[in-house]
Amino acid sequence: MILKGLDELKTFLAKPRNIVLIGHRNPDGDAMGSTLALHQYFTKKGHNPTVVVPNEYPDFLHWLPGSKDVYRFDWQNSQSQRAINNSDIIFLLDFNALHRVGCDMQNTLEKYPNDFAMIDHHQQPDDVKYMYSDITICSTCQMVYQFIEMNNDLELIDKDIATCLYTGIMTDTGSFRFRSTTSKTHRIIADLIDKGAENDRIHNNVYDSNSYNRLLLLGKALSNLQILPSYKTAYITLTNEEKKRFDFQKGDTEGVVNYALSLKGIIFAAIFIEDAEQNIIKISFRSKGNFSVNKFSRNHFEGGGHDNAAGGKSYLNMAETVTKFTLLLPKYKEELNASYEN
Repeated sequence: MILKGLDELKTFLAKPRNIVLIGHRNPDGDAMGSTLALHQYFTKKGHNPTVVVPNEYPDFLHWLPGSKDVYRFDWQNSQSQRAINNSDIIFLLDFNALHRVGCDMQNTLEKYPNDFAMIDHHQQPDDVKYMYSDITICSTCQMVYQFIEMNNDLELIDKDIATCLYTGIMTDTGSFRFRSTTSKTHRIIADLIDKGAENDRIHNNVYDSNSYNRLLLLGKALSNLQILPSYKTAYITLTNEEKKRFDFQKGDTEGVVNYALSLKGIIFAAIFIEDAEQNIIKISFRSKGNFSVNKFSRNHFEGGGHDNAAGGKSYLNMAETVTKFTLLLPKYKEELNASYEN
């Protein structure tokens, strides 16, 4: 755990400030939950906060309290730039390095003259003035809860804040099933329910609001599933043509990689998705046990994340990317076989 400058940050925030709260590119439930929860908390503390995200986030998160006031940097650039330029401090939430916001927004942030505060649980964070980093915590939303607790302000958590925090914890723990989910996580979840988070409604809004085309896209993804039993590995591919055929919308591939990991005997799973907007192959990695997909992605696919969940990218085409991936596996065969999930 890294706690850097938090006493000084508390002093800085003792009077009203203009605050910008930023999540990573392609924001997920944890990024949106943490930024929106902290927005409402800072509003209660008398500050003037603004949430800015790099680009669109999934439709199944648009119901979150406060989401209508979020600025998208790619779409509402002048409003986003104005909020950033007028801010006294920027909070970086659920990402560990400025490149995670995409090139355009990264260029803006690198010119920012004031200080950054980071609340995040990913490995190898950039160095900023104020930092709360803990890779052992399951989600940034749990860290935001604990940040509020550090400031003795848990009584300020109302139903809307609790809803945002619950959503982020639920999505980043795979509905509380991942190894990073601790007894403390469950105690925090219990408190959030006591404070008004409606667990059944939140789950339904996130997981039970599929479009017909999204289910068809899932079916296509599963039909593309390949298994490499010698390496306890499975992977899925999705091309731009396949995405177009099923009217792909942001968030439609969220969690699909977990189907590959759910196979009996599989330790390592990946999904390779063509991304026409960025002209890359976007990759998500998942693993069980002690096999670190964070290290694998950092070493080979310009990515990173957590030991059991990471992302990466490839500038090769789909066939070349898959070939590169499969040719790497023999180097990791012993490590994969040594995982405790044999």
